[in-house]
Amino acid sequence: MHSDKNLWLLALGVFGITTTEFGVIGVLPDIAAAFHVTIDKAGWLLSAFALIVAFFGPFMMMLFSTINRKSLLLFSLLIFAVANVFSAFAVNFYQLLIIRMLPAFFHPVYWSIALSVAINTSDKQHTSKAVSIIFSGLTIATVLGVPLATFISAMLNWQGAFLVTAFINVLALIGVKVWLPPVASDSPAVAGPQANIFRNSLLWTNLLLAFFIITAMYSTYGYMADFLKQVSHMNGSTISMMLLLFGLVGIGGNYLAGRYMSRQPYTTTLIFLLLLSVVHMLLYWLGGTFMPMILLIAIWGLIHAGGFLISNILVTSSAPQASELINSVFTSCGNFAVTAGALLGGHWIAGYGIANVTWSSVGCLTIAILLLLFKRIKYSSPGL
Repeated sequence: MHSDKNLWLLALGVFGITTTEFGVIGVLPDIAAAFHVTIDKAGWLLSAFALIVAFFGPFMMMLFSTINRKSLLLFSLLIFAVANVFSAFAVNFYQLLIIRMLPAFFHPVYWSIALSVAINTSDKQHTSKAVSIIFSGLTIATVLGVPLATFISAMLNWQGAFLVTAFINVLALIGVKVWLPPVASDSPAVAGPQANIFRNSLLWTNLLLAFFIITAMYSTYGYMADFLKQVSHMNGSTISMMLLLFGLVGIGGNYLAGRYMSRQPYTTTLIFLLLLSVVHMLLYWLGGTFMPMILLIAIWGLIHAGGFLISNILVTSSAPQASELINSVFTSCGNFAVTAGALLGGHWIAGYGIANVTWSSVGCLTIAILLLLFKRIKYSSPGL
């Protein structure tokens, strides 16, 4: 299994499960209103999902280590489709919350297998490109899945958004079932070398760096729909168009991140952190102005899209000899960070108001920049 076609098929599945995880971002205001809960409480629909992934990611891969990889991919997509159908018929907030937590157990299973295939079937100089194809599923979900869910919720209701998301997962399941060839698992690893991976201080530094990058991204982005509604005074259809714009330019951002991370990882990461910091400060200053916000959302989407890919490459480059294990650890780290971002953003909103949420992201990005500089000094290699 080595062609780009196979990677794009795996990206199709990533598109389906990512739409399930993040599609709720655009409909949080509608769900909060329907169940009479605050927006920060509704944010648990995102953070609880991510928390399950974070805690159980590596354990799920160990549990299913002997199962056929393609069967695992298909079963994961089936669980996501069924959960979305049940979500549409939830009668109260807590029932919806529990239903959304169920597919989260299989999220790291799909991600770990897909990313491992990208790493193991490409040579070293093309690893970033292969990984960027898998992450394009996330970006395209931002382009189509998230704004589509927002649009359906605005035109019909939030239940319709979940049913559309279920349909997306069914399409992904059919595509993977029909066209994806058998998937090989990682070569069996000895327990000793596996344990030694976690004694690598560079790995822990990169995990901490990835944590603060993703926390910063989702502290504000997780409440983007509510920010545009309350601060920028946009209506539902306009918000869905802004999310579409955010995702469309993100395709280019994902490509650029993959291209430059393979050449200059340190410089690319530093520029990403600095630009994303500036964007969040501009969001605070220009959030209430309609036309400048359109341009700013485009710039934000272009930069934001590369965050997950950059974080993944930083972490997996620390231990390339055990890709499935490290990718499951990265998936856990990333979802801990999504949870932390959603919680931080929610608490910030509760304490300081939605207009000030961007400063929670700026604070995390400042910590990430300091960690990157520390890593540069400690390990003395531009390629780390």
